[in-house]
Amino acid sequence: MNDDGAPKDPSTDPVLQMRVLREHVASVYASHTMAISAHFAWSVAIVLFGYPRVEPALQVWVLPWLALLTAVDAYALLAPRWTPDVPLADTPRWAHRYTVLVTLVSVTNVPAIFLLMVVNDPVVTSVATVVIMGSWTRVAQARWPIRAAVLGYGLPTMSGLIIALAWRGGDLHWLLAAFCTVNLVLTLRTGVQQNKRLTKSLILQFENEFLANRLKEQIEATRRASEEKTRFLAAASHDLRQPMHAIALFGAVTEQALSGQPEKKNAQHLLRSVDALGSSLDAMLDVSRLDAGTMSVESKAFELDVILLALDRTFSPQAEQKGLALRVRTSGLWVRSDAHLLHRMLSNLIDNALKYTRRGGVIVRARALGDTVRVEVRDTGIGIAPDQLGQIFEEFYQINNPGRDRARGLGLGLSIVKRLSHLLRHPVLVDSRPNRGTRLRVMVQKAEAVVTLPVDLLLKDLSPSMRQASIAPHLPERILLIEDEAEIRAAMIELLHGHSIDVVAVASKTEAFEVLSRSEAASRPFSMLLCDFRLADGEDGLEVGLCLRERLGPAVPLLLVTGETAPERLRRARVAGVPMLFKPVSAAALLKAIAELTTRRTSRRYGTHTCENSA
Repeated sequence: MNDDGAPKDPSTDPVLQMRVLREHVASVYASHTMAISAHFAWSVAIVLFGYPRVEPALQVWVLPWLALLTAVDAYALLAPRWTPDVPLADTPRWAHRYTVLVTLVSVTNVPAIFLLMVVNDPVVTSVATVVIMGSWTRVAQARWPIRAAVLGYGLPTMSGLIIALAWRGGDLHWLLAAFCTVNLVLTLRTGVQQNKRLTKSLILQFENEFLANRLKEQIEATRRASEEKTRFLAAASHDLRQPMHAIALFGAVTEQALSGQPEKKNAQHLLRSVDALGSSLDAMLDVSRLDAGTMSVESKAFELDVILLALDRTFSPQAEQKGLALRVRTSGLWVRSDAHLLHRMLSNLIDNALKYTRRGGVIVRARALGDTVRVEVRDTGIGIAPDQLGQIFEEFYQINNPGRDRARGLGLGLSIVKRLSHLLRHPVLVDSRPNRGTRLRVMVQKAEAVVTLPVDLLLKDLSPSMRQASIAPHLPERILLIEDEAEIRAAMIELLHGHSIDVVAVASKTEAFEVLSRSEAASRPFSMLLCDFRLADGEDGLEVGLCLRERLGPAVPLLLVTGETAPERLRRARVAGVPMLFKPVSAAALLKAIAELTTRRTSRRYGTHTCENSA
């Protein structure tokens, strides 16, 4: 049975062999003109040197031999040559042609060798022998790429020299013949070895090129797979967020309607389930946004204790519920980073530590090391085996969770930490001992203390529990809602009506302009635009919202509520400076965002847009 997956011997690959031979042919033809010209000049020098010393009876053969040699060398120079345009399949024919050509040139040397041997002068014979051996050795080096050409040139010339010396007889000539024989054997042996080395070198070169091309293909395939993953997450997240957003809003309305009744607990359980699913979707969204580069970094100096206090407030109830001790130690140190993104990094690390700790607790502390502050999260949990340390930052990887226990999340927390680490340039170091615990350290740039800011001010932005509790009382009187999903429109109307907000809900840009064209829109102007990002029939909610605000005036706030996670769309909204909430949105978060935009009512323009009134 043939194993197609087994590695193949490169020497048996016919295509590779042909490519190697092509390089060899190109190499010998590159020096062809110089080699033939040198051969002709050497032959003329022999004639000028030997003609006066040859017996008169033999001089009549010199000129015909010179004419033959001139004709052969001229043919070798003028004959068609190999070019890079020659098809690969024709390469063996050109290698054979070159071998025949150099063999013919070598054969024409033999008469000159016999003429020199008849000169009765030991000095002339010795010098001629040395010159011929040296010339043959140099020529052989130029023809190493084609083994047959080395043999084709060497055997006629050197065999002729050896036979001529042996035929002349005498100790000197026999000794010279022996030297020539040894020279021929060693030179041919070296030529064969060099030919193998050249061939192996070319095979290695072509294999490296092949591997480099395969690597490029793999990188391109990985890039495409990453893009496909991002598109899949964006599409799946959007389609899941739409019904979850409606459930969350209807659940909030139901909870409000059941106030004071036992059935209210069911609505609260429903909302907690929606929040859990929303957290999972948010984690996938974070991965998508980090891969797409849509997260911006606002690095500034701040007191690290602000983040540590917010983390303590957030995770103390979770630790207490599990019977664990959470110790967050303040340090008085200042760092330079993005406070919100660093808070997210440390939140994921602490949350992960609490999930994998059954007894004992978690310690969070910071220490200064030169120009760096090392923020450490240490737990007494299950620990990590050495062979798993390199995998814990991969997506969806979880230790000792083969059943995918939902209480442990999706396994994206440390993956997000890794991405944020690259984004913020805060290296994360990890060491762990199984059954003893894990220590993760985030290295953050140290900063000099500046004007002290009120701690509660930043705590209000960083603490999720405080965000949920601090819904401002200032809500708009009238909102224009553009949402193509009927269920979500109905849920939004019920929720906002329950807080005494007049809502006019439409499904498209056309219907929105029809509403604005009515007389009521002038007598009772809208205080806010609330728009979905992706509308029906391919309408862009961002463009629709900006166009409507051109009609209403730049002071009217625009808020996008979306299940969209496509990186390019998120990037456009961020560049436009339009705030966004990601579905599913809790009632508290939605009302808080509406209230904050209402109280600000900025007059800043986000951009100039040319809109067509499609009413």
